[in-house]
Amino acid sequence: MTTEARPHPLYAPVAVPLAPSVPPVPPGPPDGDRAGRPAGHDAGLRAARRAARTAPAAPARPARPAPRLAPGRLRDGILAGAGAVALLWGVQARPSARLDAFFATGAHLTGLLAGYGVLVLLLLMARVPAVEHGVGADRLARWHSRGGRYVLGLIAAHAVLALCGYAVHTRTDLLTATGDLLSYGAIAAAAAGTALLTAVGVTSARAVRSRIRHETWHAVHLGALLAAALGFVHQLAGPDVAGGLLTRWLWSMAHATVAVLLLWYRFAVPVRTALRHDLRVAGVRDEAPGVVSVLVRGRGVARLRAEPGQFFRWRFLSRGLWATALPFSLSAPVRDDTLRITVKVRGDHTRRVRRLRPGTRVLASGPYGALTAHRRTRRKVLLLAGGVGITPLRALFETLPGGPGDMTLLYRASDEGGLVLREELEAIARERRAALHYLLGPSDGSYDPLAPRALRALVPDLAAHDVYLCGPPAMARAATASLRRAGVPAARIHAENFEEATRA
Repeated sequence: MTTEARPHPLYAPVAVPLAPSVPPVPPGPPDGDRAGRPAGHDAGLRAARRAARTAPAAPARPARPAPRLAPGRLRDGILAGAGAVALLWGVQARPSARLDAFFATGAHLTGLLAGYGVLVLLLLMARVPAVEHGVGADRLARWHSRGGRYVLGLIAAHAVLALCGYAVHTRTDLLTATGDLLSYGAIAAAAAGTALLTAVGVTSARAVRSRIRHETWHAVHLGALLAAALGFVHQLAGPDVAGGLLTRWLWSMAHATVAVLLLWYRFAVPVRTALRHDLRVAGVRDEAPGVVSVLVRGRGVARLRAEPGQFFRWRFLSRGLWATALPFSLSAPVRDDTLRITVKVRGDHTRRVRRLRPGTRVLASGPYGALTAHRRTRRKVLLLAGGVGITPLRALFETLPGGPGDMTLLYRASDEGGLVLREELEAIARERRAALHYLLGPSDGSYDPLAPRALRALVPDLAAHDVYLCGPPAMARAATASLRRAGVPAARIHAENFEEATRA
């Protein structure tokens, strides 16, 4: 059955009529002063303020662009580090035709790469702002997940090769060799660390993760820190690291650096933010069936330098919520020391969010994410949202620089009841003279409103646009494939999967 069949009546796009024309203004830089903003920008702010009565008055913008590390540079750095580790192994390797030496040499290489891999995995999840803002939380989570499988494979290979080498060298069977090796304290520590990392890998498998509570998964993942420490003890006792003073110093400094980054950005910074900004819930408002907005107010919130399209990890200090950090994106720009998130009620935690009381203290870490204006490369922009994925795109819809006709927002939902922040979107569209279309209808219908032909009908010059995409994973994957078939280069499709970001 073709996905480009005759549209069902429900799929007829609902277009918002535009306000009287205003002079077009070429897009300026995402960060700048008030005089540099397009005319439609301030008009959109006024309209959204009227529509969202709880929204404060004046927007706060970052004083300067946040530092960002490009994904390619991070990837190249990781590969260069792996090359340096392999070089360290090569310098110390002693070629030999003996079978035990062959096994030992392979064990040394896989062990060094596994130790380095553990450090990389921890660094990816350290929430370093330059890395988070440049690479994106969802991509970091994917790299972390894929890298975890490689590291476990290297650890398994190291253990097997070391065991075989020891058995050949001592002329004993594998069972006896295993008992002998575990009598060494450093090797027993490595075995314990391997067991912890295996537990982390098992609980991260998609089939297992969906069946356990987030708190359980998080507690098991904390074991990775202990596993890294146990592995470090084992490595310092091994010949590859312990063989030279410079090698021991470099290896120790690498571990110390990653440990400091983890402690600072995952623990110290959220506490410092709470003390400095005194974040508290200012109000909770129903937006749609099963959807609420939460206003969080504090002191000097502009210093957080949060950009439209980014998200925070929120820890609400109330019963049932204090133990879990929940990732929610900003659904409006920062104004008057106030942050706003919009949450879809899906489980126990989000139901408790709905019952939050004003004055509840909030710990927030962030901002995170790379779905921001810095990715933009073209004058024209298409924002493509699905369901509650509208929240980061709503903030971008209001703030991305551009004149009349530069912005198009396509909002996919099953019916009108699934449209979130509709009044605000329509107000912004009218004032900015931006195109806004609602694509309503069942997801299992015979007609696909996100098929290439349907997208080109709504956006005739689609290939000339940058595309910002946010929605459920299945919808995002299908939309990305359609956009590629419609001629949009992959480099101009900017997406962030916040469900993957929750694995961080």
